[in-house]
Amino acid sequence: MTQCAISPLAVERDSFFKLALAIGVMVAGLEIGYLIYCPLPYDPVGYLVGRDFANTWVGGELALTGAPQTRFGVDAYNALLAEKFGEHYPLHIWSYPPHFLLFTWPLSLMPYLVAYFVYCAAGLIIYLAVVTEGHRRTDHLVLLVLAPAVTVNIWCGQNGFFIAALLVGGLVQLDRRPLLSGVLFGLLSVKPQLGVLLPIMLVLTGRRRTIIAAMITIAALLILTTLWFGPTVWTAYVNDAMPVQGKVFLRDYENFMTHMPTAFMNARVAGLSLPIAALWQSLLSLASIIAVIWTFRRDRDADLSNAVLVTATFLVTPYAFNYDMVVFGWVIIKLIDRRDNTAWDYGLMLAVWAVPFLTVPLGIAGLPVSVLPILAFGARVLWRMASSQMAPRKQLHAGTTPQLGAAV
Repeated sequence: MTQCAISPLAVERDSFFKLALAIGVMVAGLEIGYLIYCPLPYDPVGYLVGRDFANTWVGGELALTGAPQTRFGVDAYNALLAEKFGEHYPLHIWSYPPHFLLFTWPLSLMPYLVAYFVYCAAGLIIYLAVVTEGHRRTDHLVLLVLAPAVTVNIWCGQNGFFIAALLVGGLVQLDRRPLLSGVLFGLLSVKPQLGVLLPIMLVLTGRRRTIIAAMITIAALLILTTLWFGPTVWTAYVNDAMPVQGKVFLRDYENFMTHMPTAFMNARVAGLSLPIAALWQSLLSLASIIAVIWTFRRDRDADLSNAVLVTATFLVTPYAFNYDMVVFGWVIIKLIDRRDNTAWDYGLMLAVWAVPFLTVPLGIAGLPVSVLPILAFGARVLWRMASSQMAPRKQLHAGTTPQLGAAV
Protein backbone atom coordinates (compact mmCIF):
# COMPACT_ATOMS: atom_id res chain seq x y z
CA MET A 1 0.00 0.00 0.00
CA THR A 2 1.36 3.40 -0.96
CA GLN A 3 1.49 6.00 1.81
CA CYS A 4 1.03 9.69 1.07
CA ALA A 5 3.94 11.81 2.25
CA ILE A 6 3.04 14.89 4.27
CA SER A 7 5.33 17.84 3.81
CA PRO A 8 6.88 19.53 6.86
CA LEU A 9 5.19 22.77 5.78
CA ALA A 10 1.76 21.13 5.89
CA VAL A 11 2.50 19.78 9.37
CA GLU A 12 3.62 23.20 10.63
CA ARG A 13 0.62 24.90 9.15
CA ASP A 14 -1.73 22.31 10.55
CA SER A 15 -0.14 22.76 13.99
CA PHE A 16 -0.59 26.52 13.71
CA PHE A 17 -4.23 26.11 12.79
CA LYS A 18 -4.96 23.76 15.70
CA LEU A 19 -3.17 25.95 18.26
CA ALA A 20 -4.81 29.12 16.94
CA LEU A 21 -8.18 27.39 17.03
CA ALA A 22 -7.61 26.20 20.61
CA ILE A 23 -6.66 29.70 21.76
CA GLY A 24 -9.65 31.21 19.96
CA VAL A 25 -12.11 28.72 21.47
CA MET A 26 -10.70 29.31 24.96
CA VAL A 27 -11.02 33.11 24.70
CA ALA A 28 -14.52 32.85 23.19
CA GLY A 29 -15.49 30.50 26.02
CA LEU A 30 -14.36 33.07 28.57
CA GLU A 31 -16.54 35.69 26.86
CA ILE A 32 -19.56 33.37 26.91
CA GLY A 33 -19.00 32.62 30.59
CA TYR A 34 -18.67 36.32 31.31
CA LEU A 35 -22.01 37.05 29.60
CA ILE A 36 -23.73 34.23 31.48
CA TYR A 37 -22.43 35.57 34.78
CA CYS A 38 -23.43 39.20 34.04
CA PRO A 39 -26.55 40.70 35.65
CA LEU A 40 -27.68 42.08 32.28
CA PRO A 41 -27.61 44.77 31.05
CA TYR A 42 -24.72 45.42 33.48
CA ASP A 43 -21.57 43.44 34.07
CA PRO A 44 -20.28 42.42 37.53
CA VAL A 45 -18.20 45.61 37.84
CA GLY A 46 -21.10 47.96 37.08
CA TYR A 47 -20.44 48.78 33.42
CA LEU A 48 -23.05 48.15 30.79
CA VAL A 49 -22.26 44.99 28.84
CA GLY A 50 -20.17 46.03 25.88
CA ARG A 51 -18.52 48.72 28.04
CA ASP A 52 -17.30 51.16 25.38
CA PHE A 53 -20.45 50.76 23.32
CA ALA A 54 -22.11 52.97 25.92
CA ASN A 55 -20.15 55.86 24.37
CA THR A 56 -21.33 54.96 20.88
CA TRP A 57 -24.95 54.60 21.97
CA VAL A 58 -25.04 57.77 24.07
CA GLY A 59 -23.12 59.60 21.34
CA GLY A 60 -25.90 58.70 18.94
CA GLU A 61 -28.41 60.35 21.25
CA LEU A 62 -26.20 63.42 21.52
CA ALA A 63 -26.03 63.62 17.73
CA LEU A 64 -29.81 63.80 17.55
CA THR A 65 -29.87 66.71 20.00
CA GLY A 66 -27.87 68.78 17.51
CA ALA A 67 -25.41 69.99 20.16
CA PRO A 68 -23.18 67.10 21.29
CA GLN A 69 -20.33 69.53 22.00
CA THR A 70 -21.98 70.57 25.27
CA ARG A 71 -21.11 67.11 26.67
CA PHE A 72 -17.54 66.63 25.43
CA GLY A 73 -16.03 67.75 28.75
CA VAL A 74 -15.37 64.90 31.16
CA ASP A 75 -17.55 66.30 33.95
CA ALA A 76 -20.48 67.12 31.70
CA TYR A 77 -20.25 63.78 29.94
CA ASN A 78 -20.13 61.70 33.11
CA ALA A 79 -22.98 63.71 34.58
CA LEU A 80 -25.02 62.64 31.56
CA LEU A 81 -24.04 58.99 32.07
CA ALA A 82 -25.00 59.24 35.74
CA GLU A 83 -28.43 60.55 34.72
CA LYS A 84 -28.95 57.64 32.34
CA PHE A 85 -27.28 54.71 34.10
CA GLY A 86 -27.03 55.64 37.78
CA GLU A 87 -24.98 58.02 39.86
CA HIS A 88 -22.17 55.51 40.48
CA TYR A 89 -21.64 54.56 36.85
CA PRO A 90 -17.88 54.10 36.16
CA LEU A 91 -15.89 56.87 34.54
CA HIS A 92 -15.98 57.27 30.77
CA ILE A 93 -14.56 59.92 28.46
CA TRP A 94 -15.62 61.13 25.02
CA SER A 95 -12.73 60.40 22.66
CA TYR A 96 -14.15 60.15 19.14
CA PRO A 97 -13.78 62.96 16.57
CA PRO A 98 -17.09 64.74 15.89
CA HIS A 99 -17.69 63.24 12.44
CA PHE A 100 -17.93 59.81 14.10
CA LEU A 101 -21.39 60.93 15.22
CA LEU A 102 -22.61 61.04 11.63
CA PHE A 103 -22.66 57.24 11.59
CA THR A 104 -23.83 56.24 15.08
CA TRP A 105 -27.11 58.08 15.61
CA PRO A 106 -29.36 55.26 14.23
CA LEU A 107 -28.17 53.01 17.07
CA SER A 108 -29.66 55.34 19.66
CA LEU A 109 -33.13 54.62 18.24
CA MET A 110 -32.91 51.06 19.60
CA PRO A 111 -32.82 49.75 23.18
CA TYR A 112 -29.24 49.44 24.42
CA LEU A 113 -28.86 45.65 24.30
CA VAL A 114 -30.55 45.42 20.89
CA ALA A 115 -28.28 48.14 19.53
CA TYR A 116 -25.22 46.41 21.00
CA PHE A 117 -26.15 43.12 19.33
CA VAL A 118 -26.85 44.80 15.98
CA TYR A 119 -23.58 46.74 16.19
CA CYS A 120 -21.47 43.64 16.86
CA ALA A 121 -23.30 41.35 14.41
CA ALA A 122 -23.34 43.87 11.56
CA GLY A 123 -19.70 44.75 12.17
CA LEU A 124 -18.60 41.10 12.12
CA ILE A 125 -20.55 40.37 8.93
CA ILE A 126 -19.12 43.40 7.13
CA TYR A 127 -15.61 42.56 8.33
CA LEU A 128 -15.87 38.96 7.11
CA ALA A 129 -17.28 40.04 3.75
CA VAL A 130 -14.44 42.49 3.18
CA VAL A 131 -11.44 40.48 4.37
CA THR A 132 -12.40 37.21 2.65
CA GLU A 133 -12.66 39.06 -0.68
CA GLY A 134 -15.38 36.70 -1.88
CA HIS A 135 -13.40 33.52 -1.13
CA ARG A 136 -15.32 31.64 1.57
CA ARG A 137 -12.75 29.10 2.75
CA THR A 138 -13.94 27.27 5.84
CA ASP A 139 -10.58 27.33 7.63
CA HIS A 140 -10.15 31.05 6.99
CA LEU A 141 -13.66 31.84 8.25
CA VAL A 142 -13.07 29.80 11.41
CA LEU A 143 -9.83 31.63 12.13
CA LEU A 144 -11.37 35.03 11.45
CA VAL A 145 -14.43 34.45 13.65
CA LEU A 146 -12.51 32.90 16.55
CA ALA A 147 -9.60 35.34 16.56
CA PRO A 148 -9.00 36.59 20.14
CA ALA A 149 -9.13 40.16 18.80
CA VAL A 150 -12.70 39.51 17.62
CA THR A 151 -13.78 38.33 21.07
CA VAL A 152 -12.01 41.25 22.77
CA ASN A 153 -13.67 43.68 20.36
CA ILE A 154 -17.11 42.27 21.18
CA TRP A 155 -16.37 42.34 24.92
CA CYS A 156 -15.36 46.01 24.69
CA GLY A 157 -18.21 46.94 22.34
CA GLN A 158 -15.67 48.66 20.11
CA ASN A 159 -15.46 49.54 16.43
CA GLY A 160 -12.61 47.20 15.47
CA PHE A 161 -14.72 45.38 12.87
CA PHE A 162 -15.60 48.55 11.00
CA ILE A 163 -12.10 50.04 11.23
CA ALA A 164 -10.55 46.81 9.93
CA ALA A 165 -13.08 46.69 7.09
CA LEU A 166 -12.21 50.26 6.06
CA LEU A 167 -8.46 49.67 6.16
CA VAL A 168 -8.53 46.26 4.47
CA GLY A 169 -11.17 47.36 1.98
CA GLY A 170 -9.07 50.34 0.98
CA LEU A 171 -5.97 48.18 0.48
CA VAL A 172 -7.86 45.51 -1.45
CA GLN A 173 -9.47 48.05 -3.79
CA LEU A 174 -6.31 50.06 -4.54
CA ASP A 175 -5.79 48.52 -7.97
CA ARG A 176 -9.39 47.56 -8.74
CA ARG A 177 -11.28 50.69 -7.72
CA PRO A 178 -8.89 53.45 -6.66
CA LEU A 179 -11.65 55.99 -6.04
CA LEU A 180 -13.53 53.61 -3.74
CA SER A 181 -10.24 52.91 -1.98
CA GLY A 182 -9.82 56.64 -1.34
CA VAL A 183 -13.34 56.93 0.04
CA LEU A 184 -12.70 54.07 2.47
CA PHE A 185 -9.40 55.60 3.58
CA GLY A 186 -11.18 58.93 4.06
CA LEU A 187 -13.80 57.28 6.27
CA LEU A 188 -10.96 55.79 8.31
CA SER A 189 -10.33 59.33 9.59
CA VAL A 190 -12.82 58.54 12.38
CA LYS A 191 -9.81 56.71 13.89
CA PRO A 192 -6.92 58.65 12.35
CA GLN A 193 -4.07 57.02 14.29
CA LEU A 194 -4.69 53.78 12.38
CA GLY A 195 -4.32 55.49 9.02
CA VAL A 196 -1.27 57.63 9.76
CA LEU A 197 1.04 55.64 7.44
CA LEU A 198 -1.37 55.50 4.52
CA PRO A 199 -0.26 58.85 3.00
CA ILE A 200 3.33 57.59 2.83
CA MET A 201 2.28 54.40 1.07
CA LEU A 202 -0.05 56.21 -1.32
CA VAL A 203 2.55 58.81 -2.31
CA LEU A 204 5.30 56.24 -2.82
CA THR A 205 3.06 54.08 -5.01
CA GLY A 206 1.74 57.01 -7.02
CA ARG A 207 -1.95 56.63 -6.06
CA ARG A 208 -3.07 60.10 -7.10
CA ARG A 209 -6.72 59.24 -7.68
CA THR A 210 -6.93 57.48 -4.31
CA ILE A 211 -5.31 60.43 -2.54
CA ILE A 212 -7.73 62.90 -4.14
CA ALA A 213 -10.73 60.71 -3.30
CA ALA A 214 -9.59 60.41 0.32
CA MET A 215 -9.09 64.17 0.64
CA ILE A 216 -12.53 64.90 -0.85
CA THR A 217 -14.13 62.35 1.49
CA ILE A 218 -12.51 63.88 4.57
CA ALA A 219 -13.46 67.39 3.46
CA ALA A 220 -17.07 66.28 2.91
CA LEU A 221 -17.21 64.72 6.39
CA LEU A 222 -15.84 67.88 8.01
CA ILE A 223 -18.27 70.13 6.13
CA LEU A 224 -21.28 67.93 6.85
CA THR A 225 -20.36 67.72 10.54
CA THR A 226 -19.97 71.50 10.74
CA LEU A 227 -23.32 72.08 9.03
CA TRP A 228 -25.10 69.62 11.34
CA PHE A 229 -23.58 70.57 14.69
CA GLY A 230 -22.08 74.00 14.08
CA PRO A 231 -18.41 75.06 14.03
CA THR A 232 -18.16 74.99 17.82
CA VAL A 233 -18.22 71.19 17.71
CA TRP A 234 -14.58 71.30 16.60
CA THR A 235 -13.40 73.82 19.18
CA ALA A 236 -15.19 71.86 21.91
CA TYR A 237 -13.52 68.66 20.78
CA VAL A 238 -10.07 70.27 20.78
CA ASN A 239 -10.53 72.18 24.04
CA ASP A 240 -12.64 69.75 26.08
CA ALA A 241 -12.21 66.19 24.78
CA MET A 242 -8.62 65.92 23.55
CA PRO A 243 -6.90 67.24 26.71
CA VAL A 244 -8.81 64.69 28.78
CA GLN A 245 -7.59 61.88 26.53
CA GLY A 246 -4.00 62.90 27.09
CA LYS A 247 -4.48 63.13 30.84
CA VAL A 248 -6.41 59.88 31.20
CA PHE A 249 -4.31 57.67 29.00
CA LEU A 250 -0.86 59.07 29.64
CA ARG A 251 -0.93 59.99 33.30
CA ASP A 252 -3.81 59.28 35.64
CA TYR A 253 -5.52 56.01 34.72
CA GLU A 254 -2.81 53.45 34.14
CA ASN A 255 -5.27 50.53 33.89
CA PHE A 256 -5.98 51.66 30.33
CA MET A 257 -2.31 51.07 29.52
CA THR A 258 -2.71 47.34 30.00
CA HIS A 259 -5.04 47.26 26.98
CA MET A 260 -2.49 48.87 24.64
CA PRO A 261 0.23 46.71 23.04
CA THR A 262 2.33 49.72 22.04
CA ALA A 263 5.92 50.69 22.81
CA PHE A 264 4.92 53.76 24.82
CA MET A 265 2.37 51.95 26.95
CA ASN A 266 4.67 48.98 27.55
CA ALA A 267 7.29 51.42 28.80
CA ARG A 268 4.73 52.99 31.15
CA VAL A 269 3.69 49.55 32.42
CA ALA A 270 7.38 48.96 33.19
CA GLY A 271 7.34 52.10 35.33
CA LEU A 272 9.52 54.20 33.04
CA SER A 273 9.08 57.98 33.08
CA LEU A 274 7.09 59.82 30.42
CA PRO A 275 10.24 61.21 28.69
CA ILE A 276 11.89 57.78 28.50
CA ALA A 277 8.67 56.15 27.27
CA ALA A 278 8.27 58.89 24.66
CA LEU A 279 11.88 58.40 23.51
CA TRP A 280 11.40 54.65 23.13
CA GLN A 281 8.19 55.23 21.19
CA SER A 282 9.85 57.86 18.98
CA LEU A 283 12.66 55.49 18.03
CA LEU A 284 10.24 52.72 17.15
CA SER A 285 7.99 55.15 15.27
CA LEU A 286 10.93 56.35 13.19
CA ALA A 287 11.95 52.77 12.44
CA SER A 288 8.37 51.96 11.40
CA ILE A 289 8.26 54.91 9.00
CA ILE A 290 11.59 53.89 7.47
CA ALA A 291 10.33 50.32 7.08
CA VAL A 292 7.23 51.50 5.21
CA ILE A 293 9.29 53.78 2.97
CA TRP A 294 11.70 50.94 2.17
CA THR A 295 8.83 48.54 1.50
CA PHE A 296 6.82 50.73 -0.85
CA ARG A 297 9.54 52.59 -2.72
CA ARG A 298 9.50 49.72 -5.22
CA ASP A 299 7.12 46.96 -6.27
CA ARG A 300 7.37 44.03 -3.85
CA ASP A 301 5.34 41.04 -2.72
CA ALA A 302 1.84 42.43 -2.16
CA ASP A 303 0.88 40.31 0.87
CA LEU A 304 4.18 40.84 2.67
CA SER A 305 4.06 44.56 1.91
CA ASN A 306 0.57 44.86 3.38
CA ALA A 307 1.71 42.88 6.41
CA VAL A 308 4.49 45.43 6.94
CA LEU A 309 2.04 48.32 6.60
CA VAL A 310 -0.44 46.90 9.12
CA THR A 311 2.29 45.92 11.58
CA ALA A 312 4.03 49.30 11.28
CA THR A 313 0.70 51.01 11.94
CA PHE A 314 0.62 49.43 15.41
CA LEU A 315 4.28 50.20 16.05
CA VAL A 316 4.25 53.82 14.92
CA THR A 317 1.54 55.01 17.30
CA PRO A 318 1.46 55.05 21.11
CA TYR A 319 -2.33 54.91 21.00
CA ALA A 320 -3.67 51.57 19.78
CA PHE A 321 -5.77 49.07 21.71
CA ASN A 322 -5.90 45.29 21.65
CA TYR A 323 -9.35 45.38 20.04
CA ASP A 324 -7.90 47.36 17.12
CA MET A 325 -5.88 44.24 16.23
CA VAL A 326 -8.90 42.67 14.49
CA VAL A 327 -7.18 43.64 11.23
CA PHE A 328 -4.38 41.14 11.87
CA GLY A 329 -6.86 38.36 11.09
CA TRP A 330 -6.67 39.44 7.45
CA VAL A 331 -2.89 39.59 7.54
CA ILE A 332 -2.68 36.05 8.89
CA ILE A 333 -5.08 34.40 6.45
CA LYS A 334 -3.12 36.00 3.61
CA LEU A 335 0.13 34.49 4.88
CA ILE A 336 -0.67 31.04 6.27
CA ASP A 337 -0.72 29.29 2.88
CA ARG A 338 2.62 30.57 1.59
CA ARG A 339 5.22 28.01 0.56
CA ASP A 340 8.06 30.12 1.92
CA ASN A 341 6.78 29.99 5.50
CA THR A 342 8.93 28.41 8.19
CA ALA A 343 8.26 27.28 11.73
CA TRP A 344 9.45 30.72 12.87
CA ASP A 345 6.82 32.42 10.71
CA TYR A 346 4.01 30.31 12.11
CA GLY A 347 5.29 30.83 15.63
CA LEU A 348 5.32 34.61 15.24
CA MET A 349 1.88 34.61 13.63
CA LEU A 350 0.57 32.60 16.58
CA ALA A 351 2.14 35.04 19.03
CA VAL A 352 0.54 38.04 17.29
CA TRP A 353 -2.72 36.07 17.19
CA ALA A 354 -2.68 35.73 21.00
CA VAL A 355 -1.56 39.30 21.83
CA PRO A 356 -5.06 40.88 21.99
CA PHE A 357 -5.97 38.50 24.82
CA LEU A 358 -2.59 38.35 26.57
CA THR A 359 -2.05 42.13 26.63
CA VAL A 360 -4.23 42.67 29.70
CA PRO A 361 -2.90 39.87 31.98
CA LEU A 362 0.68 40.73 30.97
CA GLY A 363 0.09 44.40 31.79
CA ILE A 364 -1.55 43.61 35.12
CA ALA A 365 1.42 41.40 35.99
CA GLY A 366 3.75 44.29 35.16
CA LEU A 367 5.33 42.48 32.19
CA PRO A 368 5.84 45.08 29.43
CA VAL A 369 6.21 42.66 26.53
CA SER A 370 2.95 42.77 24.55
CA VAL A 371 4.52 44.91 21.82
CA LEU A 372 7.38 42.46 21.26
CA PRO A 373 5.47 39.85 19.18
CA ILE A 374 4.23 42.62 16.88
CA LEU A 375 7.75 44.03 16.57
CA ALA A 376 9.29 40.60 15.95
CA PHE A 377 6.64 39.72 13.38
CA GLY A 378 7.22 42.96 11.46
CA ALA A 379 10.99 42.50 11.53
CA ARG A 380 10.63 38.95 10.25
CA VAL A 381 8.44 40.04 7.34
CA LEU A 382 10.95 42.73 6.42
CA TRP A 383 13.77 40.18 6.56
CA ARG A 384 11.83 37.84 4.26
CA MET A 385 11.37 40.56 1.67
CA ALA A 386 14.97 41.70 1.90
CA SER A 387 16.52 38.24 1.66
CA SER A 388 14.34 36.50 -0.91
CA GLN A 389 14.18 36.78 -4.68
CA MET A 390 10.70 38.23 -5.24
CA ALA A 391 8.53 36.44 -7.78
CA PRO A 392 6.53 38.33 -10.43
CA ARG A 393 3.26 39.65 -9.03
CA LYS A 394 1.06 37.23 -10.96
CA GLN A 395 2.99 34.25 -9.54
CA LEU A 396 2.85 35.27 -5.88
CA HIS A 397 -0.07 33.02 -4.99
CA ALA A 398 0.66 30.20 -7.41
CA GLY A 399 1.11 26.67 -6.15
CA THR A 400 -0.13 27.14 -2.60
CA THR A 401 -0.32 24.13 -0.36
CA PRO A 402 -3.60 22.29 0.28
CA GLN A 403 -6.34 23.90 2.33
CA LEU A 404 -6.99 23.11 5.96
CA GLY A 405 -10.71 22.55 5.59
CA ALA A 406 -10.32 18.93 6.69
CA ALA A 407 -8.95 20.12 10.02
CA VAL A 408 -12.12 22.01 10.90
